Amino acid sequence: MQIRDGVAVITGGGSGIGRALSLELSRRGASVVVTDVDADAAARVAEECGSGASAQGLDVRDAEAFTKVIASTAEVKGRVDFLFNNAGMGVAGEMFDLSPAHWERIISVNIGGTVNGIAAAYPLMIRQRSGHIVNTASLAGLGPAPLFAPYAATKHAVVGLSRSLRLEAERYGVRVSVLCPGAIETPILNQDNPADLPAVRTKPDVRRFLTRLSGRPYPVEKMARETLDAVERNIGVIVLPASARLSWRLGRWAPSLVEKVLRRELARERAAGQGEGAGVG
Repeated sequence: MQIRDGVAVITGGGSGIGRALSLELSRRGASVVVTDVDADAAARVAEECGSGASAQGLDVRDAEAFTKVIASTAEVKGRVDFLFNNAGMGVAGEMFDLSPAHWERIISVNIGGTVNGIAAAYPLMIRQRSGHIVNTASLAGLGPAPLFAPYAATKHAVVGLSRSLRLEAERYGVRVSVLCPGAIETPILNQDNPADLPAVRTKPDVRRFLTRLSGRPYPVEKMARETLDAVERNIGVIVLPASARLSWRLGRWAPSLVEKVLRRELARERAAGQGEGAGVG
């Protein structure tokens, strides 16, 4: 399936990976519908994309609203060829410091939002006998991620969902891929947990921790190009960049080695956090 002349809906398109994918989809000739919980951000990205792009506000936790976005896109464009379930959020901190509210929020966005997108688009794609669903997970969905347990748990779920659905969907001509990026240069590296959730005392410095683990964050524009190359080749599990693929393979072939590195960096991050007053009181 070629991206040129396709119709693509993308969630979380107002910034970061979603914005980069929206722009690259447009450069490749797709008609893009940019959605985001921040409708103004989605509109700005759609304007960057140029003619053929449009924007809608969408909270992916709202299944009815998601269904309306897909239905209205199909009505206007005639079909939906690609759904990029990209919207997501992170929660970081030691497990003992996280509340049920942290878990409820991240599960509703990262898992619930992905399920809502599939429920909205997959039946349509079955009727079309074509389509490609791309779910954004993470390298943290392929291995352990201490200090990011809620994020890792939800991204493992997205990986399992995607790989299972990929086999089911083949019968109907529908493709499914899961995107598992490592550290990518986006604003999320500098963000805190959502401000309306209880504060935690043990949150790691995301940028520092991930940079120590995997090196300098990868440029998001390069990641978007390589992602769409992989989508056009119908790769099932897309792991980017090359350093992330190496980590993934090491985790499969030598898990004890990866765990040794994680233990070392976990200890360093805990020590740094205590030095900054983030330890447990």
